[in-house]
Amino acid sequence: MKCYHCGAALSKNDFCTSCGADVKTYKTIIRLSNKFYNEGLEKASVRDLSGAVVCLKQSLKYNKKNIQARNLLGLVYYEMGEIVAALSEWVISKNMKSKKNIVDDYIKAVQSNPAKLEEINQSIKKYNLALIYCKQESYDLAVIQLKKVLLVNPKLIKARQLLALMYLKDEEYNLAAKELKKAEEIDSNNTMTLRYLRELEVLRGKKINAISDRKDTRVTYKVGNDTVIQPKEYKENTGISTVINISIGLVLGAVLVWLVVMPAKIALTKSDASKEINRYSEQVAVKAAEVEDLQADIESLKNQNKEIQVKLDEYEGDGGVLNSYDALLTAANLYMDGKATEVADIISGIAPETVESAKDGFKTVYGKINGEVMGEAADEYYKTGYSAYSNGNYEEAIENLQKAYTIDNTSVNALYYMARSYQKSGDNENAARYFQEVIDKFPGTKSAMDAQANLDSITEEE
Repeated sequence: MKCYHCGAALSKNDFCTSCGADVKTYKTIIRLSNKFYNEGLEKASVRDLSGAVVCLKQSLKYNKKNIQARNLLGLVYYEMGEIVAALSEWVISKNMKSKKNIVDDYIKAVQSNPAKLEEINQSIKKYNLALIYCKQESYDLAVIQLKKVLLVNPKLIKARQLLALMYLKDEEYNLAAKELKKAEEIDSNNTMTLRYLRELEVLRGKKINAISDRKDTRVTYKVGNDTVIQPKEYKENTGISTVINISIGLVLGAVLVWLVVMPAKIALTKSDASKEINRYSEQVAVKAAEVEDLQADIESLKNQNKEIQVKLDEYEGDGGVLNSYDALLTAANLYMDGKATEVADIISGIAPETVESAKDGFKTVYGKINGEVMGEAADEYYKTGYSAYSNGNYEEAIENLQKAYTIDNTSVNALYYMARSYQKSGDNENAARYFQEVIDKFPGTKSAMDAQANLDSITEEE
């Protein structure tokens, strides 16, 4: 793990041993990102692709520069048939790490076959067209488009799920099961696939037919060579029995109507209601798919906007490229007017990292101005500061001598008289600090001996 500030390798300490930056929170964030990456890798290895996507996205929320997580997310998208999403992740990874990045091979493998890439692009358009057909209730046309999509891109899980939904609507349960099983083989723990499989089991259970056996109530026997068949109980019909039989027939008819006809009508009504529910479920599923896609698009646009804003801040913000170029141009104009101190103030404000990343023309102008002006500016600041010190204007002396020493840290006189100015103005704390710096950095010099004497006098006063 490397320091986010200076790039040095981090130790077990909660601070960078190179630059001293506090890296405790940074380490925690990186560990969390790596933890979610490892979970995503485990899920992907057992084909829980949708679970892997969730973990890898979480990993990238903590550390967007986690190249391994981004590359793996692209591979998972590719395995789910989401080629465009995969390429998006790989291109971002390539921009973040242009050298020694395995995504070069992935991108080359996809782009090496332009015809196949165009087919995949057309398949996405056909899938979107199928969604439109579903909205228009042109389900047959939607099925045709989805079959064409799967011929070109058989791993596109969303297309298989939608096709299975069409089959469920038409009560073609075997075909629906076939599509859902293929989707499950690609992504073993996809929530939408599992929900459709459970619905399929429920619908299949309603199709089971109950078979009832009829009982034979007749009696057979032989008289000589003849076989006689008659009811078990036989009574000769009379007028009263006829009326009774008719009455019983009417009652039985009513009972049969109640037990047979009415359940059939109720079942028909339930079937119509079930179909209506299924129709609304299809519409809800399509809407949910659209909302999910739109949310993904929104999230992607938000992330792109953040990245663009970061780059814009780097370009236009304080210390940014644009401001640095403006500052250098102003410094060049002042340089031609011979205003060394003003040039030095502007040059000092340009960040070193901006100079390092700038183009050669910028570096050339910066180097020329910096080399020719800074020494002259240091001398002018020292003269102005020493003059102010001699006249008892210690505040102005401190300001100018500080600038002189900042530009030229080998100027022992600038450092010594800055310490004396602090002493004269009554600020013994800063005076002692700078006297000690004179002693430490310029040992054996007259200024160091004078600084020691003044430091001793400050100590005696305290």
